[in-house]
Amino acid sequence: MSDLRRSIPSIDRLLLDPTFEELLSRRSRALIVSHLRRVQEELREEIARGVGEIPRAAEWYRERLLERLRAAEVRSLRGVINATGVVLHTNLGRAPLAPAAVEAMIEVASSYSNLEYDLEEGARGSRYDHAVALLCELSGAEDALVVNNNAAALVLALNTLSEAHRAVVSRGELVEIGGGFRVPEIMVRSGAELAEVGTTNRTHRSDYRRALEGGGVGALLKVHRSNFRIEGFTAEVGLEELVELAAPFGVPVINDLGSGLIDGLSDLGLPEEPTVREAVAAGADLVTLSGDKLLGGPQAGIIVGHSDLIAALRRNPLCRAFRVDKVTLAGLEATLILHRDPVRARREIPVLRMLAAQGVELEARAEGLARSIGELGVGVELVAGNSLIGGGAMPGAELPTTLVALEVPGMTGHELEEELRGGETPVIGRVIDRRLVLDPRTILEGEEEVLVQEVARIVRGQG
Repeated sequence: MSDLRRSIPSIDRLLLDPTFEELLSRRSRALIVSHLRRVQEELREEIARGVGEIPRAAEWYRERLLERLRAAEVRSLRGVINATGVVLHTNLGRAPLAPAAVEAMIEVASSYSNLEYDLEEGARGSRYDHAVALLCELSGAEDALVVNNNAAALVLALNTLSEAHRAVVSRGELVEIGGGFRVPEIMVRSGAELAEVGTTNRTHRSDYRRALEGGGVGALLKVHRSNFRIEGFTAEVGLEELVELAAPFGVPVINDLGSGLIDGLSDLGLPEEPTVREAVAAGADLVTLSGDKLLGGPQAGIIVGHSDLIAALRRNPLCRAFRVDKVTLAGLEATLILHRDPVRARREIPVLRMLAAQGVELEARAEGLARSIGELGVGVELVAGNSLIGGGAMPGAELPTTLVALEVPGMTGHELEEELRGGETPVIGRVIDRRLVLDPRTILEGEEEVLVQEVARIVRGQG
């Protein structure tokens, strides 16, 4: 066994072989040596286990080296096909971007930009000026600020207005968002003193009034419960009423709206969801929202509201820590331009287009996908089902859809799901009643062909 291992050719000897000449001309020698050393180690381990022998041709080592190089270049963060039917799937990156947003981001990312340069004055400008006019136009607010996500927006607002003061919030609105992050913990981190009022299911005007009369209040916070519902014996104080209540005390009201809806979607059969413009019209001093939920843009935290308060937020040193980059600003601005025309927005912003997809369209897409997959010898059935909104928006809301249920001989639904996840282009589906199901609602245009190829790969492996 020891003699076999000593027969493995040295790295110097391998690299002198003409087989490696072309590879050495376009790759770092140090990189090649590093991976070849690992190839040798793997071969020694195989021989020690009695499962390997000494390949004599340099081509074998070159092919094994290329496999390692290809594996090393697979990005950790890569695109997947979302066939789950969850439109705003947080684990899959939430909102896919509109082509106009992608184009704007590529343009800004691949060249210099006027991120902090005033083209008219020929002098230093501010990154905080970009997208402001559009946000004010769409929301009706006096001013706006963009940071890196909605949690940062809330922390910045509370730290600016309520540091070392009480921030009053209903117990029924102390929600936990994705990843175990909790609103009360975020509030405390902001430097504000958390002041809970009311109970989980019922909070009254008098609860807020007592807190305000106690003094030392920096802000009232109203959190939109976008990821759960409380039903039954309930009571809450509306935003407009809160504003009226806080005004005599000179206390600002912050509305954490979260989902970032610009135009209502009730005509699609979805629940009524407060829009940004409605929150501003109700008198909220500051409104915070996410860019990558129902707005359909890149991840960002957006704050709209009174100009004096936004100016104070900009002066806060935390604003720099939370600032957003040029690529995000470019994508957000392009998305906001689409929102100027609600019809165009529903057509070109993927999230809104998915939500607007109706039964006939989804059934036709499901039939086309089922036909292509069925030709591979896979058992296929169309079944009625529901898509979900996801992303902490519209809890419990479901949209009717047509699902494509697959059965590959010799494989369980979970095994098929695992194989599709492990492909060159991962496909993420759902297992229902032991079968893998695919929802055409969240499969983007042009992805069907790739999905079918991934299923074909699995079928070939079973043959």
